[in-house]
Amino acid sequence: MAAVAGVTVKQVPTKPYDGQKTGTSGLRKKTKEFMQENYLANWVQSLFNALGDEVKGQSLGLGGDGRYFGKEAAQIIIKLAAGNGFKKVVVGQDALMATPAASAMIRRRKLYGGLIMSASHNPGGPDNDFGIKFNYSGGEPAPERITDKIYGETTKVAALNMADFPDVDLSKVGVTKFGEFEVEVVDPVEDYLATLKEVFDFPLLKSFLARKDFSLVFDAMHAVTGPYAKRILVEELGAAPSCVKDGVPSPDFNGGHPDPNLTYAEELVKIMWADQAPAFGAASDGDGDRNMILGHKFFVNPSDSVAIIAANAQATIPYFKGGLKGVARSMPTSGALDRVAAELGLQFFETPTGWKFFGNLMDAGKCSVCGEESFGTGGDHIREKDGIFAVLSWLSILAYKNKDVPEGGKLVTVADVATEHWKKYGRNFFSRYDYEECASADADKMVAHVRSVIAAAKPGDKFGDFTLQLADDFEYTDPIDGSKASKQGLRFIFTDGSRIIFRLSGTGSSGATVRLYIEQYTADPAKLMLDAQEALAPIIKVALELSKLAEFTGRNSPTVIT
Repeated sequence: MAAVAGVTVKQVPTKPYDGQKTGTSGLRKKTKEFMQENYLANWVQSLFNALGDEVKGQSLGLGGDGRYFGKEAAQIIIKLAAGNGFKKVVVGQDALMATPAASAMIRRRKLYGGLIMSASHNPGGPDNDFGIKFNYSGGEPAPERITDKIYGETTKVAALNMADFPDVDLSKVGVTKFGEFEVEVVDPVEDYLATLKEVFDFPLLKSFLARKDFSLVFDAMHAVTGPYAKRILVEELGAAPSCVKDGVPSPDFNGGHPDPNLTYAEELVKIMWADQAPAFGAASDGDGDRNMILGHKFFVNPSDSVAIIAANAQATIPYFKGGLKGVARSMPTSGALDRVAAELGLQFFETPTGWKFFGNLMDAGKCSVCGEESFGTGGDHIREKDGIFAVLSWLSILAYKNKDVPEGGKLVTVADVATEHWKKYGRNFFSRYDYEECASADADKMVAHVRSVIAAAKPGDKFGDFTLQLADDFEYTDPIDGSKASKQGLRFIFTDGSRIIFRLSGTGSSGATVRLYIEQYTADPAKLMLDAQEALAPIIKVALELSKLAEFTGRNSPTVIT
């Protein structure tokens, strides 16, 4: 059979693999699982089967975060795309493409969709993780109606429609043709940069970065954003090449964990806590969709970061000069953004965790800026969270607030911006405790116990010094499509606005990650500058006692605190 003229297609027999269930961020497993015969091919063929005839004659985007097995996976995907009727694949050079860049490319080139080869912030290499996900025509992660169909197809896939042609040279930008099928290798930064230039005032940023009294460091964590930071921060905006740390992508992230938080970006934290630190520090993750923002000896938690960006967006970012359409946050994210929305009279939405919920709101014109506490921030310029967008947003805020400060004068700092925000809105102290790779059965028992506490709880009950307002399992009805999402997180909300939330994460490749979120609000000027862990100590104690977390999981301390 020949799906595209001039291409020979072989039907390769295959058998289903168990457990190819696509989650909120695609399919993630150990790399060695993906390297089994036809494992990746089965999932991709199942995707194309699920999409049906609508893929015929379409163009598909492709790229990834550079992790181990990505180049080999790209060749398999290209042949399956040709074998299933796509007329073209647009792939990033060396199979690289940051997740936000893939979303931008799909939107700018009006592609049918794209495949992103990434396990995001998870470690890479032969003994660690690989992943793949499908983004649809708006550049957004595939909706559940598609991911559910993919899973159904993986349980019965019997044949792979594999085009019979040689591997494509992905190292050179250009077009390769096989009959009427073509593969276009593109610069992975180009479309994304063009989109960012429509969002930000690049001349303003360039003049700010040229100041001799301002310096920055961007930690790419040996991941995909290295080439993006070099092109954008150095070549376009004129920052010193030395500002990009660990900027060469590595298949195993140089043995590190490419998750931009205070634990895994420890080297960056040391740089920013030194006496002669740069004024601004930032990091991004494996595939470029997460971010961490730091000032000199100052950490901006992601919940505050999205709130501060939203509060300043109209004045500092040209794309938002007409005002924001609305804002949204994931349920576990702190209520800092809620307060900005109330002050500015903006539509506000609280969604389950997962970027697709934001995408629906954006497509309906109801959301301009959104964020998750898990170091994800974004705008409606694309349909993915966007690490470099957050970095450029913060640089735009600093450039604006320092526009009248003469060189050598007292610069408005990251800490100043955050403190000014807290003085106006109050401070939502927030922290997340991650207990990674717990035994799944133990984690499930703990969750069952917490559910029993919720079932017995009633408003007015005392938990330590806190008075209960509401205890439930978060549910969400999408205001755009009416779909319902249930069991999205166990919540204890107290009368003073404090919250305790428990969730099991589904983005790892083994075991269960228990996530505990703790939040406490204050408008007391005397308490605004307290250390977050100190301010939260009483409510953390309540959370650990009511959940019996240590008793069920055997963990006396979290793997990561953010």
